[in-house]
Amino acid sequence: MKTPLCDLQYSELEELVAAAGEPRYRAEQLCRHIVAYDGFEEYTDLPKSFIAKLRENYFDRPFIEKSRVVSTDGATRYLFETAEGDLVEAVFLPHGYGNSVCVSCQVGCAMGCTFCASGYYGFKRNLSAGEILAQALFIARDKKDEGGVKKIVMMGSGEPLANYDNTVKFFKLLSSKKGLNIGMRSISISTCGLPDKIERLARDGFSGTLSLSLHAATDEKRKKIMRVANSHTVKDIVKSMRTFFDATRRRVVIEYILIAGFNDTDADVSALKNLLRGLCCHVNLIPLNPTDHCDLKPPTKKQAYAFCAKLNDAKISATVRRSMGSDVAGACGQLKNRTVEAEMVSKNLSKR
Repeated sequence: MKTPLCDLQYSELEELVAAAGEPRYRAEQLCRHIVAYDGFEEYTDLPKSFIAKLRENYFDRPFIEKSRVVSTDGATRYLFETAEGDLVEAVFLPHGYGNSVCVSCQVGCAMGCTFCASGYYGFKRNLSAGEILAQALFIARDKKDEGGVKKIVMMGSGEPLANYDNTVKFFKLLSSKKGLNIGMRSISISTCGLPDKIERLARDGFSGTLSLSLHAATDEKRKKIMRVANSHTVKDIVKSMRTFFDATRRRVVIEYILIAGFNDTDADVSALKNLLRGLCCHVNLIPLNPTDHCDLKPPTKKQAYAFCAKLNDAKISATVRRSMGSDVAGACGQLKNRTVEAEMVSKNLSKR
């Protein structure tokens, strides 16, 4: 099995070059090509014999683009395909203050949240650090003339902290001065709540933004929509977020998908106030993005802003998140699922 070249840190590139008997400066040349997401045919400053050795053991590009859809607001959802045929989604989000990319960290997802399309077909495998990075590298190259990429959000398909080692290596590759050189404060990691990994994250050098996908302030409600709630209580998860804040002094984000008639009541405001008391946080309210296989509904815009106002009145910092790309299969996993289903239909028709 070949390894993506973008999986390698600079020190590993130096080892690769030395083992091939090439001069040390080849590592710098390799690094430039990797960051530019060049194909081997573009490695014109390297000897053909060295490139041949690279081809034997490494992928120049771990993904090819299978399709893309562009929203009216400029958001672009990409569907990538690996050499093994796995499908992976990433999203480009244009902003005046710096474009961002939302990347996936797994093929599928094992968390089983009822409102999320990512895990509908189950979990297949973790992505390597280089495969996660390749999504950002591809889009940075593709959007070079539009300002490139300044921010990264790990909020696509998969649970980053369930792919812990690759997540940590990814943010180190991403923030390397020889890589995309995206500062830690421009990196966000979203988790559905794995307390031991949250506490470990700060110890392993992450000082970016940590977001908790909470979505309900009580264990009773959370268990109805999130499988992870059967393993970890909201109190334990929030306690680990406090530990993260104490270690990093970075305000944490509480992601809260609003589901009409389920978690948008006055009782939910009270429960959130009690749960988050004393935590330096901001609540990011996200009206549910309906998916093909879920009957849950979002509140109206008026209801969402009314819930936000009640949180603010309760002294909880909160805003309603601007939705981007909702007209292009905006929910994580939705473009992939529709593609898979279309291909299944096509195969079945061809057998008739």
